Amino acid sequence: CSLAFPGVKCPLHIFEPRYRLMLRRCLQSGGRSFGMCLPREASAPGQGHFEDVGTLLRIESCKFTPDGRSAADCIGTSRFRVLQRGERDGYAIARVEVIADEPDEEAAAGSLPEAPGSKPEASGSKP
Repeated sequence: CSLAFPGVKCPLHIFEPRYRLMLRRCLQSGGRSFGMCLPREASAPGQGHFEDVGTLLRIESCKFTPDGRSAADCIGTSRFRVLQRGERDGYAIARVEVIADEPDEEAAAGSLPEAPGSKPEASGSKP
């Protein structure tokens, strides 16, 4: 399992037959995307085996080996919330809704708060 975030590259080595099938279906559909959620350690009946929020990944490139494994270069595009769960040919499927994240105004402006105990340095000055 891997952890994925929007805007972050997520290279995957796909070797399990169920995920090899899922990858082929994603590529053949032309959508080139799939979702990834972290697994739950223990789940109550009806909860499912994975978390309720995940990341949508877009397959940017994929290389297949002669034995059927693949190396997929993916990137996170957005977060989603799971609305309904299911299973298809051994892998989890779900109906989801995309979560529209609000931009962080401080990060977008480039003015993140300073870490405690840090001192700003004057540019061009030497001690």
